[in-house]
Amino acid sequence: MLGEIEVSIEEKLQGSVNEDWVKRITQDVLKAEGMTPPYEVSLVFTDSETVQRLNRDYRGVDEPTDVLAFYMLPNKAMNGLPFALPPDGVTRLGEVIISYPQAVEQAEEQGHSIEKELALLITHGILHLLGYDHEQPEETKQMREREEELLGKYLLH
Repeated sequence: MLGEIEVSIEEKLQGSVNEDWVKRITQDVLKAEGMTPPYEVSLVFTDSETVQRLNRDYRGVDEPTDVLAFYMLPNKAMNGLPFALPPDGVTRLGEVIISYPQAVEQAEEQGHSIEKELALLITHGILHLLGYDHEQPEETKQMREREEELLGKYLLH
């Protein structure tokens, strides 16, 4: 089995997001981070209301946001023990949910293309699934540097 990347685009956003492009970026990030198949990951492109509801229900933050990552692997090893893979050997990374309208708004605010913004959000979400975080200033710095490196080296060529 190869890496399985599922892309779900809300019906009213069909035509706004190129599924093959999303898969390529996701594969590039996973490969750059040393993730080898078999793995599974999902990416969902939806509206701002859905993302805000999920943010409220799962994070307790009733505000809109651009990207949410629901990981299936623990971010940090439990008591120093490595995470055991499921019996089938497939690493199930989790799901990245992106608010397409929020991405459009942020692209306009930053003065760059929607593609660049989506690439950043996809990268950000995947890095979260792989254990990166930005709760502390040093974590934020490390994550931002890695995002910039990946965007420059692998994604926007």
